[in-house]
Amino acid sequence: MGKSWKWMAAGLAVTILLSACASGNNEENKPESNSQTAVTLDANKPGWTTNTKPITFDWYINFSWFNAKWGEDKTSQYVTRKTGVDINFIVPAGNEKEKMNTMIASGHLPDFITLGSSDEAIATMIEGDMLLPLDELAEQYDPYFLKIADPAKLGWYTQEDGHVYGYPNASSSAQDYEKYGTEFTSNQTFLVRKDIYEAIGKPEMRTPEGFLGALRAAKEKFPEVNGQPLIPIGLHEFTDTGNYSLDSYLQNFLAVPFEKDGKLYDRGTDPDYLNWLKTFRQANEEGLLAKDVFVDKRPQVEEKAAQGRYFAMLHQNIDIAAQNQALYNANPDGNYVAIDGPANADLADPTLAGPGLTGWTLTLISKDVKDKAKAIQFLTYLMSEEGNKDMFLGEKGVTYDTINGKDQFLPEVKQLMDTDGGQSSREDGVNFKYWMLMDTNIRTQWEPPASGPNAQPTEWTKGKSVSFSLYDYLNPTGTSEEGIMATKISQLWGRALPKLVLAPTENEFDAILEDYKKDRMDAGYEKVEAFRQARFEENKVKLGVEQ
Repeated sequence: MGKSWKWMAAGLAVTILLSACASGNNEENKPESNSQTAVTLDANKPGWTTNTKPITFDWYINFSWFNAKWGEDKTSQYVTRKTGVDINFIVPAGNEKEKMNTMIASGHLPDFITLGSSDEAIATMIEGDMLLPLDELAEQYDPYFLKIADPAKLGWYTQEDGHVYGYPNASSSAQDYEKYGTEFTSNQTFLVRKDIYEAIGKPEMRTPEGFLGALRAAKEKFPEVNGQPLIPIGLHEFTDTGNYSLDSYLQNFLAVPFEKDGKLYDRGTDPDYLNWLKTFRQANEEGLLAKDVFVDKRPQVEEKAAQGRYFAMLHQNIDIAAQNQALYNANPDGNYVAIDGPANADLADPTLAGPGLTGWTLTLISKDVKDKAKAIQFLTYLMSEEGNKDMFLGEKGVTYDTINGKDQFLPEVKQLMDTDGGQSSREDGVNFKYWMLMDTNIRTQWEPPASGPNAQPTEWTKGKSVSFSLYDYLNPTGTSEEGIMATKISQLWGRALPKLVLAPTENEFDAILEDYKKDRMDAGYEKVEAFRQARFEENKVKLGVEQ
């Protein structure tokens, strides 16, 4: 953090000096972008306000489920009128990793790239000199970036070369936890369909016995939902590296620790965790895991959630918020609610992933960007309080207004959000439809009180959400020896996990697990763990954690 603050302070001093020099008409003192956009440097003024010349940026979103179209709603239309920026979103049609690798191999990238904050492609692009450092862009074209950027986030994302190449969304520092921590929530939930759960007597589902018993009762009492087979338990999709629901989500519900006595702990071989994987194996043996669970991708999961076909789901509640609202509209007792889910042998409270310093996604600017100045200025606008307000509330007088002294959604806009999230998104585009630089801390000042069927799952996570920032960015990435090893080990787990759940007997489960453990050792597990432990120690220093 000390080194990061020093270069930020030095950069800000330089930009202020440049601002003074550029105040005259000396063209030599004005930096030029690759489109020759004139720039006046002022650390106290948002750069975008000095130039609203129209431009269209290509913006790659590395999530195949993202289907928003810039310009189809009131909010994006307003932002384009205001800033001059139009956006052409590019989204992978299938496998995100393959699409990202293909673009990298081509040597050409879109203007902006947004991808998961821990995606290994980030290191590959940095190593390949394909990205522009945000700190250098800010010094040259928009020092306001350095004025409003969170020093903790910049320090966290500073690379070995001293530069920052991306800025996160949904990121919260230790200071943010001190200020907002009691209100922080998690998306990780265990959901049940309310009417079915009540009809089978609201059984406990924290123990393996109670969990299996509830699945059996639901399937027996409700074999079909609207003429289609009930799916007793729903999960996130299986990928080539595992399954969120059966990996970190389940481990967090079981409060499996990340470390013991200062050393990283192997969460994947924790006794409680393995006992619950065997519970899912037992569920499959009894016909309580539908085949759909192993093949469905996100669109199919969302479709079946909208039909109410799942009895229970170990899943992100926000991913099915629109579907849950539709179920509630059709039947106020047919929606999904959060309950206490799988727990460890001591029935300890879950430790769910709340906002962390790493955030959810990272947004980058490529070296192929059409206009360096407008790119950093637009990114700075989006991450600023003004930009976040625009992306959350929309345009004043159109989607929100000052009502009773508070900026809030117009009643009709809020009603549409609560009753038809899909239509609200298409028409109004508020509530962070465009979430790439979403600041979940800033938005608390505008958020309306929780209401509707999605309020309960969110409220349920309060007090159970913690920061795992200390354990972020431990895994090696890129083309380093350890990075290649880590990728192989992740893929080994991606192949082993469904085999474990599909194992016909517990003995075969144990054999598959032992084979996986041997294979990962052969793939370089000890070397990868040594790398991760070293990174862990570095994180402690970065975050000021006592050794």
